[in-house]
Amino acid sequence: MIFVLLALALIFDFLNGFHDSSNVVATPISSNSMRPRLALLLAAVAHFVAPFLFGVAVATTIGEDLLNVDVLPVSAINAALAAAIVWNLITWYVGIPSSSSHALVGGLVGAAVVAEGVDAINPSGMLRVVTALLLSPLLGLAFGYLTMRVVLLAVRGSAPSVNTFFKRSQVFTLTGLSLSHGTNDAQKTMGVITMGLVAAGVLDTFAVPLWVIFLSASAIALGTFFGGWRLIRTLGGKIYRIRPVHAFSSQVSGASVIFGAALLGGPVSTTQVMSSSIMGVGAADRIKMVRWGILREFGTAWALTIPVTAVLAGVIYLLISAID
Repeated sequence: MIFVLLALALIFDFLNGFHDSSNVVATPISSNSMRPRLALLLAAVAHFVAPFLFGVAVATTIGEDLLNVDVLPVSAINAALAAAIVWNLITWYVGIPSSSSHALVGGLVGAAVVAEGVDAINPSGMLRVVTALLLSPLLGLAFGYLTMRVVLLAVRGSAPSVNTFFKRSQVFTLTGLSLSHGTNDAQKTMGVITMGLVAAGVLDTFAVPLWVIFLSASAIALGTFFGGWRLIRTLGGKIYRIRPVHAFSSQVSGASVIFGAALLGGPVSTTQVMSSSIMGVGAADRIKMVRWGILREFGTAWALTIPVTAVLAGVIYLLISAID
């Protein structure tokens, strides 16, 4: 079961990077500020480095605080990962930027409830996770709007050559956004693997081993490098016509929200934060030019993710139990 857990967790981590690379590189690519492969390579390197630098607060929230690990079977964790993987593949194929974080949380909660009942859920941990997931898009929208307004004020009256600054500076903003995303999202896999090791009795207490950090960092970096091109096109063009100034502002605002949440242990959806940041940036420039109708498509995917993955994980757990 442990080897199955590791395989599923690393597949999920790879798909997380593959799926969410669009959130990180869509704006510099769409604004013609960076070549696609260079942007993905830079993002992948930063994703690998990030988990070694900024602690394990998010991993602890997911792996120790969300569920009562002592009563949870490893098969339930495997079912949760399988459900999240299936949902990520479906939404990638359709080209809808859904949330890997929502998929994982929904899967864990659904499998845990079917396996051990509602007592398997830790109310305080669940509240922290839900609060982070709900507040982060609003913060992304607000930070995107404010950042763009400040940037426009700062460059008011500048020559067109200011675009050169915004293009070149995205090497730094892309690196910062990638570090924040790698810090937040790789830790989710670290938390799930360590949760499984505790549930299986391999570890006595929740403490993320170095080899788990290395494997998680490697998988998300590899997935990021290969990139989800369907989603890059969605985020880069369907919300707003991206120019270098928009790419710069959305990366700064998104990285601020994601990194802040990671340090506080809040698992956020990078997809939601970056989508809302792009909308906030667009609204600060020309509110009528934002394609607000895309919110329905995004909102449907976001609203469905947790309940669908919860049900799917519960069904998968029952199938695993029946086979065993």
